[in-house]
Amino acid sequence: MKIEDLKKRKALEKFFNTEVFKDGKKTLRKYMELMTYYRCAIMEVETKLNVLNEEFSLEHDRNPINSIKSRLKSFESIKEKMDRKNIDHNVESIEKEIMDVAGIRVCCSFIEDVYLISDALLKQDDIKLIEKKDYIKNPKPNGYRSLHLIISVPIFLASEKREMKVEIQLRTIAMDFWASLEHQLRYKKNKRFTEEMQRELLKCADDSAELDLRMSKLRLLVED
Repeated sequence: MKIEDLKKRKALEKFFNTEVFKDGKKTLRKYMELMTYYRCAIMEVETKLNVLNEEFSLEHDRNPINSIKSRLKSFESIKEKMDRKNIDHNVESIEKEIMDVAGIRVCCSFIEDVYLISDALLKQDDIKLIEKKDYIKNPKPNGYRSLHLIISVPIFLASEKREMKVEIQLRTIAMDFWASLEHQLRYKKNKRFTEEMQRELLKCADDSAELDLRMSKLRLLVED
């Protein structure tokens, strides 16, 4: 085990030995096993998305997916969410109550591609849709746009099959550009975010959405 991994393990073990997690090492092991299952679920979904991308590239002579990024929620973020939602502090509650421990962000070239990939993925018989929020058709008040899916996907282990939850965010390149910069600007340390700044961000979001529509129209002209 690398020194960095050992330090991380010791830090987690120290945390799990607090009053919240009285059974210490046993809980730590269960937590680490659960994170492994989530990593396996991410790999399963990423494979499905890459296969779809290859298939559509043959049919349409282009790749609808521009990039795929994944992340596993940190323990600090999990604990913060459990505290905020008043969720029982145990590993079982993480799996049952926290829907976005495993996250995948899919950036597509055009708006139509977002729905193309989403529909194709949800048609697969081993994928179960748990929740769907369409912030493209119904943007958030701050201008945020993305299609959010919470799905359940099976992972096949040596001795069992487990259903694991994965959050998938599908968006265009323009939507991702806006969301990334909005996060940097809004959460900059020691800087108050004013109403004027919010209005400007919303205007940028609207401009970004208009760009997506214009690019989609241009694509139709090119492919006609």
